[in-house]
Amino acid sequence: MQSSIQQVLNKICKYKNCTISVASRTDAGVHAQGQVIKISISIDIESKKLQLGMNSLLPDDIRILECHPCSVEFNANKDCKSKEYHYYFCTDTIHNPIFNDSVAHVPILSNKIELMQQACKLFVGEHDFYNFSKRDTMMSSTFRTIISCEILQVDSSPFGNKIYYLKIVGTGFLRYMVRYISGALFALGKQELCLQDISEALANHKDEKISAKTKSHGLHLIKICY
Repeated sequence: MQSSIQQVLNKICKYKNCTISVASRTDAGVHAQGQVIKISISIDIESKKLQLGMNSLLPDDIRILECHPCSVEFNANKDCKSKEYHYYFCTDTIHNPIFNDSVAHVPILSNKIELMQQACKLFVGEHDFYNFSKRDTMMSSTFRTIISCEILQVDSSPFGNKIYYLKIVGTGFLRYMVRYISGALFALGKQELCLQDISEALANHKDEKISAKTKSHGLHLIKICY
């Protein structure tokens, strides 16, 4: 996405100085309808015209939803107060192929959702997410604060009745953190883990992950608040 936007800006600015910085980097396959990007350009152009011009040149799967002036000091990454992610999953025995690129197929019994809800509460607050992130020796701290974490059901869908999503809001996230958290929740729903396993993983560093990370296509960056 970033490279596509940069290429379009280069064309609009006729290759004069133009830079972009993103609020949150996402893995390949992750959807980011709530992404925020700061654009710095050397030409004078009205925000609305810039938005229309970029959208006319961008590929079909990328769109600028809003475009507003900002201060030179604004930092899209460091100034954000919280980020909201959703991980969508379907528990139907047979997954509808329409959702292949946006909803993960996790055949969990519906009566296990309540247990997964209990586990969600374990992640709320400030915790060491070392066991729920990619190992990174450059990271100064693996402590992060989760504001809310819950599993909700999609109200209505013409394509299936058992579509849920993990809604998680935090002040910041480590790499793969949401995908490892959702992976642990799904392992719990499949009876491969218990609540105590998750509690221990939050309390002590372990050599191995307690579960695999989930596939990227179910993850959506929904909102960034400033």
